[in-house]
Amino acid sequence: MSQSPSMTSPSGVIAPALAASTAKNHVRMLAIDALRGFVMLLMLVDHVRETFLLHRQVTDPIDALSVTPDLYFTRLLSTLCAPVFIFLTGLSAWLYSQKHSAGQTSLFLLKRGLFLVFLELTFVCFAWNAEFPPKTLWLQVIWCIGICMIVLAALLHFKRRWLIVLGVAIVAGHNLLDGVVLGPDSPFFVPWSILHQRAFIDITEFTRARTTYPVLPWIGVILLGWAIGPWFGKDVEPAVRLRRLFTMGLGLLLAFVFIRYLNVYGDKPWVQTGDALRTFMSFMSATKYPPSLMFLMPTLGIGLMLLALFEKAQERGAIALLAVYGGAPMFFYLLHLYVLKALYLIAVAVWGTNQGTYFGFDDLPMVWLWSVLLGVALFFPTRWFAGFKQRRRDIAILKYF
Repeated sequence: MSQSPSMTSPSGVIAPALAASTAKNHVRMLAIDALRGFVMLLMLVDHVRETFLLHRQVTDPIDALSVTPDLYFTRLLSTLCAPVFIFLTGLSAWLYSQKHSAGQTSLFLLKRGLFLVFLELTFVCFAWNAEFPPKTLWLQVIWCIGICMIVLAALLHFKRRWLIVLGVAIVAGHNLLDGVVLGPDSPFFVPWSILHQRAFIDITEFTRARTTYPVLPWIGVILLGWAIGPWFGKDVEPAVRLRRLFTMGLGLLLAFVFIRYLNVYGDKPWVQTGDALRTFMSFMSATKYPPSLMFLMPTLGIGLMLLALFEKAQERGAIALLAVYGGAPMFFYLLHLYVLKALYLIAVAVWGTNQGTYFGFDDLPMVWLWSVLLGVALFFPTRWFAGFKQRRRDIAILKYF
């Protein structure tokens, strides 16, 4: 029996192999974009809350003894966003490096990091303050991601094992520095405020900066995201990757429960309240600014398990929908901020301030309702931009969005 040429020729062997490799790569990237999109939708809920429920402020860490449970768990859900997003930034940088040299990857991260810092100081600050020039420059998550990219651009030339050691040391050990608090008269006040201490930094007589996101712990997170990159290599079978992600995620959650139960390190102590729900809320309350070990372990653990789940469920339509948001993250971020600011200003103009000096919703369900409505409404321009970015690769600046 003669064999078909497609069975024996090099092209007949190589083409299916290339197709399989391309399909695997698509699945990996789809899961990453979907997880990024998922946490960005949680971020949207939190920003709707910060816009229209500002009269019910939430502390950091969340005060489990005073906040209502519904508001507590709404805020708790949103804490997944920053650690997962920055971790995925490191992972995405590693994937980028597989098609580019180390020098090209460094240059890309440096330019993108500087671009994000520029966006934070201009368009993002204006979206929050609606004033120019702003009295306060809020150095928040976009600034933080930019600085982390710049640091990663310098460190990626070291061997992976050293980046793992450094990343773990920063994430696990930075709480040892919590007692180091410097005043404005210290010559190290500004760099320390950028690295580990939330503070206001006077820039001019009329302008100051607020280091909302001290960057040191987040540098550890982006390094760990980069270090996990080889798990997503083309030669790694999906089943092996999923098992590693799930095992690592579960291990982080179990380690969190054990260390948190000991109540000796990693964050402010939790308390027994006499009420099971309030005690659980106290147990789970962790410091985000800067992120404590007890904040990062459960959020990264859940993020790793979700990444495995999303890759396993990649054929479901919901994963592709979530990936639309994650495929154009910077566009979605800027768009949702400006839409929220416009809606708030319109509401104040029409109804005035009904919650003291703020306009706000009376209850939390309205936050969730408007979050769903905005998520649906913003899907369509985000999908258009994601497609435009894919079609017009000749426009270099689009890759930064």
